[in-house]
Amino acid sequence: MKVNVYDSKGTVTSKSVTLSEGVFGIEPNNHAIYLDVKQHLANRRQGTHKSKERNEISGSTKKLKKQKGTGGARAGSVKSGTRVGGGRIFGPRPRNYHFKLNLKLKRLARKSAFSFQAKNDGIMVIEDLNFDAAKTKDFKSLISALNLSNDKVLVILSDKNDNAYLASRNLGKVKVVTADSFNTFDLLNAKKVVLAENSLDKIEKILN
Repeated sequence: MKVNVYDSKGTVTSKSVTLSEGVFGIEPNNHAIYLDVKQHLANRRQGTHKSKERNEISGSTKKLKKQKGTGGARAGSVKSGTRVGGGRIFGPRPRNYHFKLNLKLKRLARKSAFSFQAKNDGIMVIEDLNFDAAKTKDFKSLISALNLSNDKVLVILSDKNDNAYLASRNLGKVKVVTADSFNTFDLLNAKKVVLAENSLDKIEKILN
């Protein structure tokens, strides 16, 4: 699959690159995508939810009323979960939501996400980005030149670039990652995936 290469001014250059069929041209596996996105969202959860149960409520242990003769139900503790101010019955407790997936399945999910974006014209390739300063204005100009101002954009660079990251972090619809740190959720959550030209070899090497 051949795609054009854009420059930082948003114009098509004379160059083109061939995307690997093994990464960008497979039949997307929906179940692999589902599992990888599910794991990503689960692993982001803190799991710090907690409510007080009956044994954690402070209050008297005195029996509220006599057992018989009142015409009402028995009541022995003000801490009962059936009473206002009592403990929560089977309330949430801190827990770890993390779970693991096989590496082959995660690779398949990422290939499927790339292929899905490629089939829907969601892949763009630009020349290598070199930001001399961390200026949001410069990054915003780049996004505008590519006509992506109103879209969610995922930019994948070959290596870590602090200036590019700092320049983009105030743009709510733009996320910058490196070729070894992207995930399936980010790929599918973006309307356009912008790949730096020098990141393609690294992506194909990691996924193959």
